[in-house]
Amino acid sequence: MSDLFTEQTIGEFFAGLVKSQPDHPFIMYPDRGLTWTYADFDVRTDNMAKGLLAIGVKKGDHVGVWARNVPEWLTLMFATAKIGAVLVTINTNYKSHELEYVVRQSDMHTLAIVDGLRDVSYIDVVNDLVPELKQQPRGHLRSKRFPRLRNVIYLGQEKHRGMYTSTELFQLGDNWHDDALATAKSGLDRHDVINMQYTSGTTGFPKGVMLTHRNILNNGYYIGERQVLTKDDRVCIPVPLFHCFGLVLGIMAVLSHGATAVMVEQFDPLVVLASVQKARATALYGVPTMYIAELHHPMFDMFDLSSLRTGIMSGSLCPISLMREVIGKMHMPQITIPYGLTEAAPVYIMSSVDDSLERRVTTVGTGMPHIEIKVINPETGDVVPPNTPGELCCRGYNLMKGYYNLPDETARAIDQDGWLHSGDIGTVDEDGYYCITGRIKDMIIRGGENIYPREIEEFLRTDPRIKDVEVVGIPDQKYGEIVGAFIILKEGIVAEPEDFRDFCKDKIAYYKTPRHFFLVDAFPQTASGKIQKYKLREQARKLLGIDEALFKDDATAKSDA
Repeated sequence: MSDLFTEQTIGEFFAGLVKSQPDHPFIMYPDRGLTWTYADFDVRTDNMAKGLLAIGVKKGDHVGVWARNVPEWLTLMFATAKIGAVLVTINTNYKSHELEYVVRQSDMHTLAIVDGLRDVSYIDVVNDLVPELKQQPRGHLRSKRFPRLRNVIYLGQEKHRGMYTSTELFQLGDNWHDDALATAKSGLDRHDVINMQYTSGTTGFPKGVMLTHRNILNNGYYIGERQVLTKDDRVCIPVPLFHCFGLVLGIMAVLSHGATAVMVEQFDPLVVLASVQKARATALYGVPTMYIAELHHPMFDMFDLSSLRTGIMSGSLCPISLMREVIGKMHMPQITIPYGLTEAAPVYIMSSVDDSLERRVTTVGTGMPHIEIKVINPETGDVVPPNTPGELCCRGYNLMKGYYNLPDETARAIDQDGWLHSGDIGTVDEDGYYCITGRIKDMIIRGGENIYPREIEEFLRTDPRIKDVEVVGIPDQKYGEIVGAFIILKEGIVAEPEDFRDFCKDKIAYYKTPRHFFLVDAFPQTASGKIQKYKLREQARKLLGIDEALFKDDATAKSDA
């Protein structure tokens, strides 16, 4: 017998809560005046699940969701879990180039979207990529570009040619057979892949991380335990659901404790502050830039945040000074910091409310239950002594099943003995507390978004004017790091840096678009011809007049959650 928290599927565990606390609030949207109890949400997700079955979605099919934290996002998440379809979460900042890749690489069967975000119309992007939508009746979609795609769902009431609306899906589900849903539920296993999240990859494109019921439900439980969550807690979640931060640290931690999720559709500091006050939230999540925006909002002092006690700061570098300010001004004496990566479902090290303030602001805490952790010399593989920098590795129930359709990449991430290699450098002291000190890989962390230079470099090389390009992280006081690109032009080409920003527009997410472009004649190299990215970083700092010492802190923490 396993001694994990649960060996149930998400649907089975949720059903137990519906039975034991049907009238307890599960999902709240304070700005909408919307609250669903566990029983309410059960009925809603059953209908959505039957609607999905009615349009041909079955166990193992990949259902993508490209949307803000709208109520239908969560409904779709639990509906797919109930029938064993795999929810493929899509970054809301993606644009056409990235969406096309994910839909194709994931073998997506059904795509659910909202109207758009900022200046990007998701409707226009999808119609451009799938012109057949306007030519073929719903239920009969055959796309030349995406041969596996069968349905597009609009999460709203507005009608778009070729797309189902979520309202129609609920109506279909209301008239579908209950027996069909019961049969679908009975055929599930805790080891089934239930969620696929795309994480930027060193091969130049994102990789689909396959996570199971067992991975994310148990990880959510132990994350909640470090915050001492109970059914009486109300956790405010303004971070996006397409990340593990929102989905696992947020929804799975809430679900596993029978608590209440206080949702914010799209981050706005004023909406967050108002939601905490109105819902009397006891926990608040965010990346450092979110907390900074809340603390510095001109109306901050107008809100009563005294109901808060705990929460999570994660996703980027977490300065000690900011931690202390959040603890003091936002009434969060028990705020915690986790560390992990999507492939680890995602958290395997985390501080606890029981840790001293000093521990919580100078380390990322201790190892999570039922997960083995070691710090190794990345060149020899030998475990290093305490307080010695090395690569962090882990293994346990939390490891992904692999990268979708990328066995070689999976083998590079998880070795033959089952250890996941993080690529991050850290130390562990004699008491088992970990600190993150650097990265083996060239990943850039911009305000909680993980960015791999190779992906941007591959994209920029599609510009016919570019001979070669190198992308590096540049220190930034607001985001921790921003993206910079060094470009060598082809012979005879005349261009300005702004030309390449225009090339990126509407093709890649804004946070991946380099803030600065530098035109150079050559890259610094080692004797063996390897590009010295650290020298490019230094060059960017000098050109921009940045003193990197201003951004350093004695203790910082990082998470890919």
